[in-house]
Amino acid sequence: MELADIQAALPQGVAGYRARQIYDAVYRQRRLNWSAISTLPSALRTDLALRMPLGIPEQDTQYLSSDGTRRYLLRLDDGQTVETVLMPEEARNTACISSQVGCPVNCQFCLTARMGLERNLTAGEIVGQVLFLCAANGLEANSDRLNIVMMGQGEPLLNLPNVIKATRILADPEGMAISPRRITLSTSGIIPKIEELGREAVRPKLAISLNASHQEQREELMPITRKWRLKDLMDACRAYPLRPWEKLTFEYVLLKDVNDTDADARRVVKLLAGLNCKVNLIALNPGPGIPFGTPERARVESFQAIVRRAAPCFVRKPRGRDIFAACGQLKKMESEGLVRLS
Repeated sequence: MELADIQAALPQGVAGYRARQIYDAVYRQRRLNWSAISTLPSALRTDLALRMPLGIPEQDTQYLSSDGTRRYLLRLDDGQTVETVLMPEEARNTACISSQVGCPVNCQFCLTARMGLERNLTAGEIVGQVLFLCAANGLEANSDRLNIVMMGQGEPLLNLPNVIKATRILADPEGMAISPRRITLSTSGIIPKIEELGREAVRPKLAISLNASHQEQREELMPITRKWRLKDLMDACRAYPLRPWEKLTFEYVLLKDVNDTDADARRVVKLLAGLNCKVNLIALNPGPGIPFGTPERARVESFQAIVRRAAPCFVRKPRGRDIFAACGQLKKMESEGLVRLS
């Protein structure tokens, strides 16, 4: 709920300023149960606990990686579960959150695709993942430099109203106060929704999952591109209204002997010509049943050197591979060898 939603939901006769106290307690002070909101009268807290559950997801399972990454399976009010990942680093923390239960896009190199789509998350369930991570790990959004990446389960642009509402809550200076500069949304390229996103006053940064250097290759790897074609996607990227401080991000998953050749890299250079962007290369994170291999380091470095002619190009360091928490690995599963904490 945003502030106006809370005001509308309060019982008749409750003073209007109580909505601001609730909003401040939940989003700024991270009070995640009614009994902890001491600014409210006891009787009102008891009443609201019955009328308006706070809706924070509950931890079902937690896995700990050898590199410090934590993968959480969180249980929602209807019993569905969704995965959320925290990646701590010395100078920042990154929360990888989900926007849907499962995913409808069917990228051939991604474990989440094998789940299909079960349902969209509400704005509260999206924000609730961040509130949970902050509470579970003692984090403050600003002092601990928390970055939010909507790169977990789901295609965020196919749940755009809830994603935008969640972004407004996360970014509100009177609440969680996470700068839009530190919130990123990753999409497979739903062109009309990219245009819609660009019209929003408060929105995340945009990252495009490219993953191929030409149309036929992209159709094989990402079937959704049969509808949203690569040429049209690049036109939409060129028309996207970047803010003065902003660059587009392109993500490219490198698959051994499939899309990782020097010729592929040169085609990517042509695709990105004239764009204000950067590129993140991701050597495939392997998973059971994924019919692709991970390229050798030398191949990745050769690809990177060519793409750097067009744009800043970085190789994303894999995090949490041993607990299936890395990019493309999120899937509800129990796997042998995982360090399970609870």
